[in-house]
Amino acid sequence: MAPSTVSGEVVTVRREGMAAAAEEEEDRWARLLPELVAEVVRRVEASGGERWPARKDVVSCASVCRRWRDVAAAVVRPLPESGKITFPASLKQPGPKDFPIQCFIKRNKKDSTFYLYLGFTNNLTSTTGKGKFLMAAKRYRRGAHTEYIISLDADDLSQGNNAYMGKLRSDFWGTNFKIFDSQPPYDGAKASSTRSIRHFGSRRISPQVSSGSFDVGQVSYKYNLLKSRGPRRMCCTMECPSVQENWENSLKVKSLRRTGTTVLRNKAPRWHEHLQCWCLNFHGRVTVASVKNFQLVATVDPSHPYGAGDEETVLLQFGKVDTDIFTMDYRQPLSAFQAFAISLSSFGTKLACE
Repeated sequence: MAPSTVSGEVVTVRREGMAAAAEEEEDRWARLLPELVAEVVRRVEASGGERWPARKDVVSCASVCRRWRDVAAAVVRPLPESGKITFPASLKQPGPKDFPIQCFIKRNKKDSTFYLYLGFTNNLTSTTGKGKFLMAAKRYRRGAHTEYIISLDADDLSQGNNAYMGKLRSDFWGTNFKIFDSQPPYDGAKASSTRSIRHFGSRRISPQVSSGSFDVGQVSYKYNLLKSRGPRRMCCTMECPSVQENWENSLKVKSLRRTGTTVLRNKAPRWHEHLQCWCLNFHGRVTVASVKNFQLVATVDPSHPYGAGDEETVLLQFGKVDTDIFTMDYRQPLSAFQAFAISLSSFGTKLACE
């Protein structure tokens, strides 16, 4: 027998042996009593802290096998209840109500990519350091339109991969944008295009959900025909995820109900006579003046469930802290995915609005 054939058979046997050993190891962990597994996960969750990187231990427990994943999903409460981002599914859930989730965006102008991180601390001086990577986006020119493809994978920013989350699409002028989600925002929602079926986050701890392209929001910037001085004026109409769902676990809900649209507008800044500029109070989270900086609040609507049109509570704020570093803080009813998409719309020159 030829040496190459023998070598190939040896490699095949080794791989089969390794696969069998891995399967046997997984079965051993899966055979543990459910009560014991739940107690282990609860203790890890309790000691995991509020922030990353300590919370990676919870994800490690969920990665042991299917039983451990199901137990971890039941123990860890959804983001609206816990206020903590743990699994990729948290990125499509609404943020907490009483405080914002503080993130930052790194921009790479050379290849038109943007990376969203969860901040480890509240200190802006550490923003340029490490953070928990959440998702990334890449800008593409599609004829007269521009698209931002949003993905869980920082190395594969294509619409065809399993980590694809959605996209942001602009018109020719860069003043009107549409946000498309890979997942339906509510039961019965119709996809806006017939894309091939993918699985959101199938390589990670996230439920496998058939995906398409669902219109979940619009962002528009008002024209400034008179070229008057002042910041950009923007309006967002969003199909926000419900915060009143019957959660089956931290990864999914038993049903998705339509809650109606949420209308957001930028908070009007005030003219500062001494500084001779427009000012907003970002509470120390923004340090560099830029036309891209904004704060969004809900419009007055007494019939709406989110704050009854509270025009003082900032639901999303975005601003510059360094040459290519921007902070992004969001809360209910927005999800991290929606907040990231809205923030991406602020990049790029808008001659008709400035």
